[in-house]
Amino acid sequence: MGTEHPDIPITITYLEMTSPPSRTPPPPPAIPTAILRAEEPTVSFYRYLYNTVGAPWTWTEIRKKPDEEVQKTIHDPNVSVMVLYVRGVPAGFAQFDFRDMPTAADLNYFGLIPDFIGRGLGPWFLHWAIGELWSRNPDRVTLNTCTEDHPSALGMYQKAGFVPYDRKEAFLTPMAAFE
Repeated sequence: MGTEHPDIPITITYLEMTSPPSRTPPPPPAIPTAILRAEEPTVSFYRYLYNTVGAPWTWTEIRKKPDEEVQKTIHDPNVSVMVLYVRGVPAGFAQFDFRDMPTAADLNYFGLIPDFIGRGLGPWFLHWAIGELWSRNPDRVTLNTCTEDHPSALGMYQKAGFVPYDRKEAFLTPMAAFE
C-alpha cells in the first residue's frame, strides 16, 4: 500500500506592479556573480533548478508535469529561464513568461538554492529580474507566492514594489507524494 500524503492548506497571494519601481536598487553582492539565460535548457537541468530551489518550500507543480510538457514551456521563445551563478555555481533562477504580452509579464518562478540563502542575493537578484521584465514594456508585471514559500518572500516582493491584488485558499500536495 502507498503512504498517504495529506494535502497542505495554503494561501496564494497574487501580486502586481503597474509601473517600474522607483526605489534605489540593492547593492550588488560582494562576490563574483553572473546571470545567464539558459537557452533551450535540458529538462533535467531545469528540474534540477526547480527541485533544488523549491524543495524547502514544497514546490510541486513541475514535478507533476511530464517531461514533454516541461520542455515545451521552457523552450517557448516567450519564456526565459535566467540562472544566477555565484563563483560559477548555479545559485538560483528566475523564470520569465512573456506569453501574455503586452498585457502582463509574469515572474513564474524565482528563488535561490538553499546554500545561497542569507547572503543578500535575493533582493538584488529580484531587482535585476524586475528590471528585465519591465524592459519588454508590459502593462504590468505579475507574480504569486504562497504561505509555503520562504517566510520572507511576500515581504520581499512587497518591498520591491509589488502590490497584492488577489488571494486564494488552496491545497498543496506535498513533494513526498512525488518521490
